[in-house]
Amino acid sequence: MNPVMRDIKTHIETERLILKMPEPGDGTAVNAAIQRSVNELKPWLGFVQETPTVEDTESNAREAHAKFLLRQNLRYLVFLKEDMTFVGSTGFHRMDWDVPKFELGYWMDTAHSGKGYMREAVEALTAYALNDLGGARVEIRCESENKRSRAIPESLGFELEGILRNEDLSVDGKRLTDTCIYAKVRVKGA
Repeated sequence: MNPVMRDIKTHIETERLILKMPEPGDGTAVNAAIQRSVNELKPWLGFVQETPTVEDTESNAREAHAKFLLRQNLRYLVFLKEDMTFVGSTGFHRMDWDVPKFELGYWMDTAHSGKGYMREAVEALTAYALNDLGGARVEIRCESENKRSRAIPESLGFELEGILRNEDLSVDGKRLTDTCIYAKVRVKGA
């Protein structure tokens, strides 16, 4: 089936959160979170090596919207249900619809970290992928030294399948890094 023909939820609700597809106009809130969090995000994420402008972030949100509609990248922006405050971003960034398998990534606004919001969002997306999208596998990759990122799959029962040593360069290009691969798989026959 052509991925464009797949029905994908544009909004997912959890107990405290609303995850929604990026839309034009989201760039301002996302950029404000990046600005607040740049020091915490910079060691791990390429897109903050040079702090993006509001226009850069708005452009990125619009591109993410288009890629969502084409089923090429399913990014979800994470908002608090009570007042629609933006708290982070997550989603399926690499997908193979033939298997089907999904790689999940995420980042958090520092002002809202430590409250379990991203764990809640990742748990919801993992269940959505395995139960509703028929996924055989959900994978999370992160740098071995990124303890906060690693804590999420570890707390959700993902299995650490391996650590690829000297597998990548740090986002600043100055050193080799190791990549942890965590996965949760659907039980065969289920």
